[in-house]
Amino acid sequence: MRSVAQSFQNAERWVKRCARPLEAARWEYAFARGPRERVLEILSAYQNSDGGFGHGMEPDFWLPSSSPMASWAAARILFEVGAEPESPLVARLVEYLSASQGEDGMWPAVLPETSAYPHAPWWEWQEGAKEEWAFNPSVELAAFLIYWTPLESKPAQQGWKTVQLAVERLMNCTAMEMHEAYNYVAAADLLAPYKAELAQRTGFSIKQVQEKIKDLAAGAMEQDPSQWAIGYKALPLNFVQSPESFLYPAFEGLVQQNLAFYAEQADENGLWTVPWDWPAYPLEFAIARRYWQGIMALERYRIFRSFGWL
Repeated sequence: MRSVAQSFQNAERWVKRCARPLEAARWEYAFARGPRERVLEILSAYQNSDGGFGHGMEPDFWLPSSSPMASWAAARILFEVGAEPESPLVARLVEYLSASQGEDGMWPAVLPETSAYPHAPWWEWQEGAKEEWAFNPSVELAAFLIYWTPLESKPAQQGWKTVQLAVERLMNCTAMEMHEAYNYVAAADLLAPYKAELAQRTGFSIKQVQEKIKDLAAGAMEQDPSQWAIGYKALPLNFVQSPESFLYPAFEGLVQQNLAFYAEQADENGLWTVPWDWPAYPLEFAIARRYWQGIMALERYRIFRSFGWL
């Protein structure tokens, strides 16, 4: 088996040759002190005039117009590079999220127009989509609104409206789909600085929220390492991405096994197989798969570094 350091070097070469320019710039920012401005410059090409993001920002659907889900993917990158609230990209995204929130405090995960463009099968719009996706990505979008705006501003108040609903669902939930659980984990991290406000608004402390998320994450993740290479499923490192995670103490053993699994599974380019496809759009998926390989490489080598494996 190659060392993680050797796989990293191979992946770096591949990313520079083959990944999206966005991931190449993110890689340079993460591992080579590359400029944040370059990431923001490329990211701005995915932002529309309404402040939302589209154009395949989330590579599994190629809708060019703005959507909450593509905007969620962009928000994560803005947070990743420490973009300030004053950044034009952040300010315009906040405007989009404020304007596109439904009266029920939610953002739709899937839009009807998504179906008109190449997309993964789960992005096919259908009646009842909002109920199926629940608080994915609404709880995390709400947390971003709170994180990036003054406490008494309208966008922050909109965010708290959603968070109240999301916490109510969380505390009454017995099982949760893995992607929604990811959103709750990220939202809890974003809301950690707002402990007093969270308790006042929801009636639950951050510790109670974290404990409930831990229980649901345990149910959503595959805890049998012998099953990790079979199909597409939630692994421990999808939830626990650094030793600072509030989930790490509960899943430390599984996390270490998952790190070893990732190290073993890396191919000659230091990459990993994408465990899904688009049966209706095989040619387009060949492009999307390459995008995802770049994204997965960036995310996994960051995780290796955070746990001292790189």
